[in-house]
Amino acid sequence: MTFTLDAETAACLRQASERLSRPQSAVVNEAIQDFSERVGRLSERERLRMLQVFDEVVAPLPSKSMARAKREIEDVRQARRSGGRGGRPAVPR
Repeated sequence: MTFTLDAETAACLRQASERLSRPQSAVVNEAIQDFSERVGRLSERERLRMLQVFDEVVAPLPSKSMARAKREIEDVRQARRSGGRGGRPAVPR
């Protein structure tokens, strides 16, 4: 493969290659592998923003006892079995 690098990037590549005592191709290979592992991951800024949104959404949720939640679920089930809250008989399917 052949790539064209701007002068600044080429200088960075040469400098990294010299500091690491590794061929430029090895430096490029490692840089691409490192970059490909990070693609698709959230940046720290994005992660913190998502956590903030999560905290804003979850905080207002009311806390109920398990017993109260089970009662509400049972009330809804009974209402559905009886045809809804209007008291109409259930229509068989």
